[in-house]
Amino acid sequence: MNMGKTGGGEWNARRFIEEAVRQIKRRVGAEERVVCALSGGLDSAVVAFLLDRAVGERLAAIFVDHGMLRLGEAAEVTALCRDRLQGSFHCLDAKKRFFKALSGVADPEQKRKIIGAEFIRLFKEKALSMGDIAYLAQGTIRSDVVESGGEKGGKAIKAHHNVGGLPEELGFELIEPLRELYKEKVRQVGEALGLPEAILRRQPFPGPGLAVRIVGAVTAEKVALLQKADAIFREEIEAAGLAETLWQYFAVLSGVRAVGVKEGGRHYGEVVALRAVVSDDAISAGWARLPLNLLERVSQRITGEIPAVSRVVYDITPKPPGTIEWE
Repeated sequence: MNMGKTGGGEWNARRFIEEAVRQIKRRVGAEERVVCALSGGLDSAVVAFLLDRAVGERLAAIFVDHGMLRLGEAAEVTALCRDRLQGSFHCLDAKKRFFKALSGVADPEQKRKIIGAEFIRLFKEKALSMGDIAYLAQGTIRSDVVESGGEKGGKAIKAHHNVGGLPEELGFELIEPLRELYKEKVRQVGEALGLPEAILRRQPFPGPGLAVRIVGAVTAEKVALLQKADAIFREEIEAAGLAETLWQYFAVLSGVRAVGVKEGGRHYGEVVALRAVVSDDAISAGWARLPLNLLERVSQRITGEIPAVSRVVYDITPKPPGTIEWE
C-alpha cells in the first residue's frame, strides 16, 4: 500500500488519511479482521487509529509489554487505546519471556532479531487464539526501510524487526500505510486524527526499546536503572522548555564501569551516556548544544538518585558518522 502521495499538489495530512482509509477499506473485506501491532510509539499508534476509522470493531490492537519501554509508557498506551479505539485492545505482559530470550546476548543485531522474532511469535499466537485474522498492520515508516537497506542499492545500517523480519509462514497479509512517510509527516497525520499531545510529541523510540540502549547483555536490573536515568534526563529537558527543539533525547547504559567517589569512599559504578540530537528526518542528525547548567543538573541528579551510577557523559557525535541510537 503505497500512500506516500495522495494525488497532485502539496502533501496534506487530511487527504492522506482519506486516501489511506479508502485503500484499507478497498483491500480488507467487509467481514475480514485486522490485527495491529502496537509498540508504544507514535507510528504504530497512528496506524491503529487509521484502522479504527477504516474497519472499526473489526480491529484487534495488540500491545506487547516486553519490559523494555520507558518509565510509565506501558500504562499510557494502555489507557489511550482502551479509551479511544472501537475495536478490541489486548495488552500482553511478556517481560519474563523477553528477558529469558535475551539472556546473555550482547550483540546488538542479535538482540534486535531476537526481539523481532519474539514479537512475531506473540502476535501470531494471540491472533490465532482470536479466530480468523486476515491482516497484520504495523507502523513501518520510511526511515525504517532506508536504515534496514530495504531500498534498491541500499546498505543496511541496523535491522528494524518490522522490515524484512517477518517469516514467510506468518499467515497474514501486511498493511503498512505509513511506509512512504518520514516521522514529521506521521506526526501531522496523528494530529489530524486527533491523537493526544503526549503521543504526538513522543520521541522516536526503537522497536526493541531499551534493549538497544543498553550496551551488552540485557537484564531486568539494567533496564530498571536505565528507566530511572532516562526519566530524569527527560524531566529536566522538559522543565527547561527544550523538548520541542530536539528530535530525540535519552540516556544510554554504556556498558562501561568507572571509579567514582560516593559517601567519602571509592565507588566503582556504571557510566550513563546522555544523547540529544536535532534532525528533520532521522537520516542525518546533529548533536544538540544543551546548556551546561542543564547537563550539570542532570548529572547531579542521576549520580545522586541512582546509587549504581558513578559517572555521566554527553555524546557529541553527529549522524553520520554515528547513528542516533548507540546500537
